[in-house]
Amino acid sequence: MYDKYNRRINYLRISVTDRCNLRCTYCMPESGIQLMDHADIITYEEIVEVVQKSVQMGIDKIRITGGEPLVRKGIVDLVAMISKIQGVKDFGLSTNGITLKKHAKALKQAGLQRVNVSLDTLDPEKYHQITRLGHVEDVLEGIAEAQRAGLNPVKINCVIKKSSQEPDALEVAAYCKKNNLQIRFIHQMELNMGHFSVVEGGDGGDCKICNRLRLTADGKIKPCLFSNLEYNIRELGIEEAINQALNHKPKCGTANTKGSFYNIGG
Repeated sequence: MYDKYNRRINYLRISVTDRCNLRCTYCMPESGIQLMDHADIITYEEIVEVVQKSVQMGIDKIRITGGEPLVRKGIVDLVAMISKIQGVKDFGLSTNGITLKKHAKALKQAGLQRVNVSLDTLDPEKYHQITRLGHVEDVLEGIAEAQRAGLNPVKINCVIKKSSQEPDALEVAAYCKKNNLQIRFIHQMELNMGHFSVVEGGDGGDCKICNRLRLTADGKIKPCLFSNLEYNIRELGIEEAINQALNHKPKCGTANTKGSFYNIGG
């Protein structure tokens, strides 16, 4: 499956919820957000149908995101359903890690292959300041449990302000090296301002090789995170929504003035 710029599109990121158990300063206000109505949130059956159709069209890499996907009830059941779909070769999940210790073994048994965990600092006080609600010890225990469960490689997403040489980033990098974890440095982004850059240690943010589409928590296919374009699977049908997203995928991201990380997925 190729877009009009001859980029092979084989990656679908699926936001399963706009809800989160943290209030990270760069993602949402301290008071929280106006949550989507439950009737607007895509059902697991709809998600499975989207994955089935997208795999038929050429997608072979799936990533579950949020919000925080582990707060959605029955998430292990969804993982089991997706893992049974023939053609899914790469199946991962992005999480803040707060409840990963509880879910890691069940996720692996259900068919999940690997996880990406957000970790911006090892300092307990700084972590609590950034997330407003979280405790870094929970994340570290979750990472260790994910490794024990075999969700490898465990990748660490570390948000940085200016440089991967910042003190907190260096500490996280040392922790990753010591514990056989892969680290990716993500420069802090602003959707509505169009501020983004290439991920250090990954390929996100590099528009010329972008290979992804996104399914939002309310059932819209987005061709680009930094764009207002979106195509409703309930109104257009799954195949037509995917085709329109594919045909209108921009050459490069600009800005997104309508969406937010918590309902699109980073």
